[in-house]
Amino acid sequence: MEIRKYKQSDCRILTELFYHTVHTVNAKDYTKEQLDVWADGKADLKKWNQSFQEHYSIVAVENETIAGFGDIDLTGYLDHLFVHADYQRKGIAAAICDQLEQAVQGNITTHASITAKPFFEKRGYRVLKEQQVERQGIFLTNYVMVKER
Repeated sequence: MEIRKYKQSDCRILTELFYHTVHTVNAKDYTKEQLDVWADGKADLKKWNQSFQEHYSIVAVENETIAGFGDIDLTGYLDHLFVHADYQRKGIAAAICDQLEQAVQGNITTHASITAKPFFEKRGYRVLKEQQVERQGIFLTNYVMVKER
């Protein structure tokens, strides 16, 4: 597996990976209605690309296929961490997270899904609070988590 910096040409693939991962991996913890508002399949590539370029953004490549991605901003907010459903439980998320965590100093915060919460807990993050995030009138549960350093 290779981990490299994000390139603008990755954007469409990453938004498709995001959609697919949300609708498969997260389906055990969220309803179809919740998944549809979380990832509606209508990603604004310009906004996604801008966000990736403003953050430290990396992709994991396995056999010439993008298997996962993640990004973190300068304040230590870990925004995205997604691994394709076909590449789960192979250490890809941990490898991405290792690099993201090393990219910033100080504490790291994230808003973890129900699905991702155990992964972050194993990495030493603790829950600050459970919250309900509203998207198009639908509420999704996630957790504000912090890794103190």
